[in-house]
Amino acid sequence: MKITGFELNNFRNCVSVKSELNTEKTLIIGKNGQGKTNILEALYFLSTLKSPRTSNIKEFVNFNSNEFSIKSTIFKHNAESVVEVRYETGGKKNLLVNGVKTNTREFRGFLKSVLFSSGDLMLLRGAPLDRRSWLDRAIIQIYPAYDERLSKYERIRLQKNRLLKDEYINTDLLGIYNEQLAVCGANIVHIRKKYLNEISQIAAGKHKLISDTENLTIKYDFEGDNVEAILANLKIELEDRRNEEIARKQCCVGPHRDDVFFYINGNDAAKYASQGQQRTLILALKLAELDMLKEKTGEPPVLLLDDVLAELDDLRQNFLLKSIQDGIQTILTSVDTLLFDEDFLRTVNLIRVEHGSIISD
Repeated sequence: MKITGFELNNFRNCVSVKSELNTEKTLIIGKNGQGKTNILEALYFLSTLKSPRTSNIKEFVNFNSNEFSIKSTIFKHNAESVVEVRYETGGKKNLLVNGVKTNTREFRGFLKSVLFSSGDLMLLRGAPLDRRSWLDRAIIQIYPAYDERLSKYERIRLQKNRLLKDEYINTDLLGIYNEQLAVCGANIVHIRKKYLNEISQIAAGKHKLISDTENLTIKYDFEGDNVEAILANLKIELEDRRNEEIARKQCCVGPHRDDVFFYINGNDAAKYASQGQQRTLILALKLAELDMLKEKTGEPPVLLLDDVLAELDDLRQNFLLKSIQDGIQTILTSVDTLLFDEDFLRTVNLIRVEHGSIISD
């Protein structure tokens, strides 16, 4: 799987950016705030229809416009496809493949990518929402229908929240919402736990290669080994905390409140791991995400590295660069070329970005 070209129009500060990608590795150079991160965000959006920076699509629109578009040519299974997202303020986003409108699930099947940015290095010490968002974006690329389950759960949750804010609560309706949330939520939790169980085994192996003596484990904070057990536990907790939810006028139970915990040698990494240990963990996790996508889809995804090398020491830089296998298209950003040796630079397509435009040498 490869991106052979892309075009951005009025996407953040990229008013009109177009480039062909003729090599396996592309290095995008530019000072901070010039638009290199926006390019990677746009390419990642084509695979997930989500951004790690915002949930509001309106933020993508350039200040001097009322619309944006992202277009890319994808080569996979010995064929080329042109995928495009168009959005106009106040309207719906349009998804096109080879010029024909398509649905979300079909669209997401064309491009798979893993984004590793400097912001990911704060994943452990960020809010639970950050970890849930990372987990959900990763799962969607493997199980596209998962996003529909998240949307259904969110609709029910918002309906229940509105009910809980009523002066006089219809307890029968509350019971119906709780039943629906439990069934939908149990499915979401089951998929999350299944994904984490698989990726944790891959990540633990990579973590061991870097750290040598440290063992990585990952745990999801809701009990239950299968859908039936998770459903039973969710129903019990919803009933136990019914009065609390009524008093607080909000839904307090379910996968929208869950968290993911990471442990190094049995100790909570968010609390006790050093900065170096945390970066080793996240590096192992992202490389595991790459391997898992390749295993599940049968093709290597595109790897997007957003200014991340500057945040890693020499040991982790070298491990990351050596882990980029032949056949994996990699698009990197950096403020300059100082972090890369001459052999590496000879093999890359170099793109310079300034004020949201590509600058020719």
